[in-house]
Amino acid sequence: MRNRLWPCARPYGLWILAGVACSAMEAVFELLIPLVMSDIVDIGIANADQSFILRKGGLMIVLAVASLCFGLGAAVTSSVAGMGFGANLRRAEYDHIQTFAFSNIEGFSTASLVTRLTNDVHNLQMTLMMSMRLMVRAPVMLVAALFFSIRISYRLSSVFLVALPLLLAVVSVLLATTGPLFRSLQEKTDALNLVVQEDLAGVRVVKSFVREDREREKFAERNDDLKNTSLRAFGRVVINMPLMMLIVYGTIIAVMWFGGQMVYAGSLEAGKLITYFTYITQIMMSLMMVSMIFMMLTRSAACARRVAEVLDETPAITDAGAETGEDGLPAAVSDGSIVFDHVYFRYHAESPEWILEDVSLRIPSGATVGILGGTGSGKTSLVSLIPRLYEADKGTVSVGGRPVETYTMERLREAAGMVLQKNTLFSGTIRENLLWGDPEATEEELWAACRSACADEFLERMPDGLDTDLGQGGVNVSGGQKQRLCIARAILKKPKVLILDDSTSAVDTATDAKIRAAFARELKDTTKLIIAQRVASVREADLILVMEGGRVIAQGTHEELMESCGLYREVCLSQQEGGSIDG
Repeated sequence: MRNRLWPCARPYGLWILAGVACSAMEAVFELLIPLVMSDIVDIGIANADQSFILRKGGLMIVLAVASLCFGLGAAVTSSVAGMGFGANLRRAEYDHIQTFAFSNIEGFSTASLVTRLTNDVHNLQMTLMMSMRLMVRAPVMLVAALFFSIRISYRLSSVFLVALPLLLAVVSVLLATTGPLFRSLQEKTDALNLVVQEDLAGVRVVKSFVREDREREKFAERNDDLKNTSLRAFGRVVINMPLMMLIVYGTIIAVMWFGGQMVYAGSLEAGKLITYFTYITQIMMSLMMVSMIFMMLTRSAACARRVAEVLDETPAITDAGAETGEDGLPAAVSDGSIVFDHVYFRYHAESPEWILEDVSLRIPSGATVGILGGTGSGKTSLVSLIPRLYEADKGTVSVGGRPVETYTMERLREAAGMVLQKNTLFSGTIRENLLWGDPEATEEELWAACRSACADEFLERMPDGLDTDLGQGGVNVSGGQKQRLCIARAILKKPKVLILDDSTSAVDTATDAKIRAAFARELKDTTKLIIAQRVASVREADLILVMEGGRVIAQGTHEELMESCGLYREVCLSQQEGGSIDG
């Protein structure tokens, strides 16, 4: 775990060392002040030596100012190191998440990853900041004050023989009981974030089904669960303070009792007793700080393990098998030809059934392929293997004459465009979203892609055109408009393979026909795979695949399938009767 976190703190190593030095010097100068104060009482006041008092008073001011300056230095350096460490850790975690396959992300859940990127990292950076101050200051104060106290009176210091074991026992018990609670606390935070995320993402569904009350109940349940776990965890931490104060004040009372008797007997000077009180207070406060540090470290250890779990996660899909081309660069996809050679696939290794079973296909470059099948037939899983969003368990998927594993994921996915039924647009303008397809696209190219996707029809009616702000997730456009913008974005990419996963389900049949005509006209060399529910959307395709139960049960043209495939003929006739396609 340390090996995972330390690289994020290494760039701030000098800041950490400087902060540690400043904290140590702050404690040293603060510890010297009581010694000077003792001299003022025992020498200056006892002898009525005003000049001595003034000299020692000036020295106290110098020591206090020096301690203040080092304290400010410790605050600045710890802030820079802590915030920088947090930023580096978030970046490292986020960058590693970007390498995850879908299966890796599903193993954590989105809500948990968000918590680990924010809440857990925040706790770790605060721990570093506080540790730079307290983990140096407290031990230095403790050891030095204990040393000076023993020098003042060895006899009186025997009080610590009772106080120290009591303090250690309290800290040990609290540490043993709070560790598991802090781990549970972070998990409860994950659960609460999951409810909030699902509710906000599906707010339209919640309102359409009038489920606000049920969502409030779910939130209240998770919120109360988090509150109760927090109360148990921090309740035990809070107990630490009164127990510590009880031991501290008990120790001070004991020192007053025995020290007063020693002063009365003449074996201890009054000024030294006052100094002793100062040191014993510093010792006890240092012990309290040490106990709080251990409490803080207990929680941060739970956070560190959760962050390390993300950083230690091995991506399920990597570029380990990628090959280079003749130019020495990663191999590029030459064309859009696709081959499935006895492919088997399932989402989880322990799953008893295959999602895709013994699929073999040959699709020439530039062909238009329609894919039909019922829900759960494996259509989306089939096309997801082409850009390696998932990895085939058995068999080989090839694109451009090479197995997909021989390309880097960047090169492979650059050559593949994908438009889903559930489309995603990002906060910003329409132009910014379209430029995802081609960051160098000109104004003419942007409008040409929009015309091909029939998006120009509504864009021209918008006052700001391409510079219209979409809002979060594209809330300012309808479902059909969102689909057309996503199609335009994919067209701008000029891919070798274009995958349309039921991506025109929210547009009317006339617009669907226009979009297909634009594909045939402007993407002649692009292999187009169209998953559709309407036979009309794939009727003119060069090849139509009919899927059922994870298998391709039939393939051919519309005319061939009408004669040879009963399932296709049944679907086609049912849609004709419903008026979904032309006869």
